[in-house]
Amino acid sequence: MTKFYFVRHGQTEWNLERRFQGGHGDSELLPSSYNDMKKVGKFLSKIKFDHIYASPIRRARITAINIAKQLKYKPALSLRSNLAEVGLGEWEGELVANVKEQYASSFDNYRNDLDKFEGKEFGGEGYTKAEARFVRFIKATANNFPESNILIVSHGMELSFGINGLLKQPRMSIRERGGLTNTSTTILSTTDGENFVIEDWNNTSYLNKKQDDSTTI
Repeated sequence: MTKFYFVRHGQTEWNLERRFQGGHGDSELLPSSYNDMKKVGKFLSKIKFDHIYASPIRRARITAINIAKQLKYKPALSLRSNLAEVGLGEWEGELVANVKEQYASSFDNYRNDLDKFEGKEFGGEGYTKAEARFVRFIKATANNFPESNILIVSHGMELSFGINGLLKQPRMSIRERGGLTNTSTTILSTTDGENFVIEDWNNTSYLNKKQDDSTTI
């Protein structure tokens, strides 16, 4: 059995301000997020990780580096563009409230009809491409490293889309399942690199703090 431990990056300034970041937008990690990285590292410290992969985007890369230090993980960190956040085009850097008003139809698709969320209207990447690249990488990794524990540090939207693809669920299952909090841990397992099972979803028990809308997408 191969187990994947998916961690969303630490909370950033734009998370706090309720702005979309996307695949090209980025903002500074909050000082408090570094303490959260230590907490998730401590939570995972009893697990021997065979590999750690992260999105190359700074907020995820720095999160992965700090968790790896906490885990005393010696090999070099592996960065993969397949794990980068969904490209959001004109939405990147914009307040969620403004996007909801200025791109009403697309935003409604994002919230209520993900089958139609393909990003063309605002120059974004869209669901299909974002899910496919994530699923392709995770399945290949599972097949290349059976019987391994693998840590993946990525982004809220990309993790939600990609994990849903691994589970082979209808897109709107994402809304039923709920979002992913900054520095949360989600665990999936597979015995064949094709079929995946949730073992834990959006675990934040180790953070010991109240969660709000700024921490979840």
